[in-house]
Amino acid sequence: MAGNRNSLDQNTFERLRRLYIIALSTIALSVIFSQLLIRNHLKNQESDSRVINVAGRQRMLSQKLTKEILSLSTESNFLERGEIKNSLEQTLALWGNSHIALQNGSDSLGLPGKNSKVVSGMFNDINPTYDVIKEASESIIKEIEASSSVSVKKLSEDIEKVKLSEGDFLVKMDAIVNQYDLEAEERVAWLRKLEMFLTAFTLLLLLAEFLFIFWPTAKTVKNSLSELILAEKRAKEMAYNADVLSEAKEKSIRELRALSHAMDETLLFARISPEGIILHMGKKFSKLFKLSRFNTAENFTKVLSIQPNEQEVIEEIISKHKKIGWQGEVKATNKEGEDIWLEMSVIPFNPVGERSELLIIASDITKRKAGQLEIERLTKQSFEEKMNQQKIVSSKIIENQEKEQNRIAKDVHDGIGQMLTGLKYNLESIDISDIDKTATKIEHLKELAANIIKGVRTATFNLTPPELADHGIVPALTKLTQELAKLTGKEILLFNKTDFDGRLDSLKEINIYRITQEAINNAIKYADSTHIIVSLSTSKNMLSIVIDDNGKGFDPNKIVSVKNGDGGMGMTFMRERIKYINGRLFLHSEPGKGTRVTLNIPFSNNEVS
Repeated sequence: MAGNRNSLDQNTFERLRRLYIIALSTIALSVIFSQLLIRNHLKNQESDSRVINVAGRQRMLSQKLTKEILSLSTESNFLERGEIKNSLEQTLALWGNSHIALQNGSDSLGLPGKNSKVVSGMFNDINPTYDVIKEASESIIKEIEASSSVSVKKLSEDIEKVKLSEGDFLVKMDAIVNQYDLEAEERVAWLRKLEMFLTAFTLLLLLAEFLFIFWPTAKTVKNSLSELILAEKRAKEMAYNADVLSEAKEKSIRELRALSHAMDETLLFARISPEGIILHMGKKFSKLFKLSRFNTAENFTKVLSIQPNEQEVIEEIISKHKKIGWQGEVKATNKEGEDIWLEMSVIPFNPVGERSELLIIASDITKRKAGQLEIERLTKQSFEEKMNQQKIVSSKIIENQEKEQNRIAKDVHDGIGQMLTGLKYNLESIDISDIDKTATKIEHLKELAANIIKGVRTATFNLTPPELADHGIVPALTKLTQELAKLTGKEILLFNKTDFDGRLDSLKEINIYRITQEAINNAIKYADSTHIIVSLSTSKNMLSIVIDDNGKGFDPNKIVSVKNGDGGMGMTFMRERIKYINGRLFLHSEPGKGTRVTLNIPFSNNEVS
């Protein structure tokens, strides 16, 4: 029976192993096949940008060629004509080589020369025009080389050919560039479809393998493990019963005596009666609480502590748990008044034919408890400090929100509201019968409407700009610096050093915008600066923004702590925002040397769009 079961288990596991190998091999093959397809397509697309660039350059070169030929026709100076002729030769050579390379390919230019039938047809259509311009240009160069003083009339026929053919060449070349771009977009779209198909195929494959291989395999393994665990449990029970039956009474007694001796020497060990009277106390226990090992029959609670309240707690523990046992921490006080913490276990013990006893096993945890209490104290203190700081931050946020709402309301009421009222009265006072006065009032109304628009822009400037949601952080910061420069009259400039134009997560963008806005406003309000420069750059997975001003500077170490609620809130908000987006903020300033605020914000390649 056991042999048949072992044979069956071996066959089952061998079958499962083969199924796992097949499943994993299928996944690996599908991934390899997908990568080969995608890599092959990407390899074919490597040269698309170079082809479009060279094709676009052909239009520029044809215009340059025409311009230089016309310059030859008007230039009478011998040396100047020679320089123009040399430039014309270089332009003609580059133009001609690029035209041929676009059709036949070129390793030096990185052009494959694999054109579609449509592009090949377009080149067949443009080639006659190309030949006319090329032949005319070469003829002009030969005439000039033959005679440096050749007359313009002698070159006029070739010049006219170039002028007449240039427009046709530009139109056809523009169509070729557009066709190249269209074909490149089609290949990208095909690649997207291929990736979606391969992703769907892989997911379906994984689902099928899960339903038909992994799930049945897991069930089979689970059943096998259950049988093994049950068999192991039965074997342990049998072994235990055999050990119990084979142990002799004398051996058990010797082992118990040896254990008792070891506990006396190494552990805080004692035996007491259910009433709390000491029957035996180990060496370490007696030494810790200054008790003579021969002075038994004392009350256990009085030995452990000289404090009445602690004695009551220990007596209550022994009384309530003498039948079921107990484990926990107990505070004691020795005869010298020292606090001692014990991790103590109370174990009921019933020797055969004798009265029941309680075994006390304990360990001295005084140092550990002291450290634990200190940690709890410091944790509580730190928590209270953080809560107080958070309350101050919250109150300042609410206060700033109220100030901003009041500012907007005041701007609308005092500025825009009054101008709208004036606009209404002026409109009502228009007398269309008096044309001169009507025209004057209309001009005044135009000026008043422009002031209202400016007032609306000023009142809502610090709200979230539409550029941030529509175009991203760079356009929003550009708009911010431009508007602040107009409003303050200061020189506020933005430099995008790496031409970054990507989009980040919306939460990151709004926090980056607010931090930069706060830093610029601080430089405007407090620094007495005339120039503020915002520099933006990116490196691998890192966006850096630096705000420099030429103001009076300050000592960063003297910023008032936010815990006191007396200021420094702008810097606190900036640090809270940069911490929220996992970035870092650095502040450097010296009195009389301006201030620099540096923001480093990490981002992933998948995050940038």
